[in-house]
Amino acid sequence: MKKTGILNAQLMQYIAGLGHTDTFLIGDAGMPVPKGVPIVDLALTGGVPTFEQVLKCVLAETKIEFYSISEDTKTVNPATYALLAEQLSGIPHEELPHTDLKKSTQDCKFAIRTGEFTPFSNVVLRAGCVFT
Repeated sequence: MKKTGILNAQLMQYIAGLGHTDTFLIGDAGMPVPKGVPIVDLALTGGVPTFEQVLKCVLAETKIEFYSISEDTKTVNPATYALLAEQLSGIPHEELPHTDLKKSTQDCKFAIRTGEFTPFSNVVLRAGCVFT
């Protein structure tokens, strides 16, 4: 039995299957996920688990080389913007119109839905390579 890190078997399977440059979404409870993109739905109730809790767990398990967020995050949700800047410090990123961020999720290998009810708590992460 796995003792530490992410214990959700479905999520660990998706993370273990990531290849270099694959993308995936960590989204709030309201972020739409395109048809055909598998969802790991962790939402239990409003605010559980939080975007921050899920982000930190996922980052402990993955190498990230790039990320995309909505340009609205900076003004509408400065706490999430600061969290992403702190947790992904030094990693290049882009800020897109929210409609473009939603379109980019069509290419994601999977999506993680959190219980977060704070708007614009969404990030598309691109997997890096651990041996370069």
